[in-house]
Amino acid sequence: MGPGENIASAYNDDSVLFRVLRHLGWDSLANIGWFTLPALPVAALAGPVPFQRRLARRSLALLDARPGQLVLDAGCGRGDTTARLGAAGCRALGVDIQPAQIDRARRRFGDGARFAVADATALPRQAAGIGLTDGSFDRVHCLEAAFHFGHEGRRAFLDESFRLLRPGGRLVLVDVTARTDQPIGTLDPNGLVRATWRFDDIEPYERYPLMAAAAGFTTHRVLDWTTPVLHRASHLCALFAATASTRAGRQALCLRWPGLRTLDASDWDEVIAVVRAHRAIGRVTRYTAYVLDKPANGPPDTAQ
Repeated sequence: MGPGENIASAYNDDSVLFRVLRHLGWDSLANIGWFTLPALPVAALAGPVPFQRRLARRSLALLDARPGQLVLDAGCGRGDTTARLGAAGCRALGVDIQPAQIDRARRRFGDGARFAVADATALPRQAAGIGLTDGSFDRVHCLEAAFHFGHEGRRAFLDESFRLLRPGGRLVLVDVTARTDQPIGTLDPNGLVRATWRFDDIEPYERYPLMAAAAGFTTHRVLDWTTPVLHRASHLCALFAATASTRAGRQALCLRWPGLRTLDASDWDEVIAVVRAHRAIGRVTRYTAYVLDKPANGPPDTAQ
């Protein structure tokens, strides 16, 4: 993944936000989640995990991966999506630039999938005993990771995915995207969101298909998931920040999630500021799923 050290320091469990997320139930998944409108009250009480699983299922469904197919899960994090692919009968390889994440993935899911520390924008010749040769994979999946890569890193990832896929193969790339070319600094003026997730920019949603075409892909589908992901997550952020802004609200949160009692007053102030910054940037960004196919150069792909 991406520009190395910057990304490698993301998902730091010692930061206030990640301490809060851990207490709310984050574990093997680290995506925003998919929220239906009727489910928002449930999400406020249940925490994010059921909705993160829903988003992962929707992303993986777009792959249309079949048992026996070789699938790369790029930026796999703690390995949940890779393990799901393995459980579905795929030969799944998850790669991530962070050794700590891969270590957790191996400990939890190593029986059903393979994992390796690797940069998805500049893949090695092999990983976890699997050759990463031209045309060797049937599918590539990247859920909510490419925003870390930077513009040039995303171009390189598209090139690497095209090289890796066999003719007729498919890349599913799900990412936070920008509505315009507006500089990220105007969306996140204090840098709170960028510092939390260790990224420098967001790709405009209309540019991704152009970059994919330049790599050789045809765009099969583009799905706008902004409302069920970003907009509804923004509502939950607003509710959390409002609740955490009062003593009674913090007490109520601590009753529901006792681990939050470890936060002191300055921690609460910091996490409220970070959550509000996320809500602000969520109102002016998009969340997009791209289904990109490598053209078949020979007989039709009977596995699709």
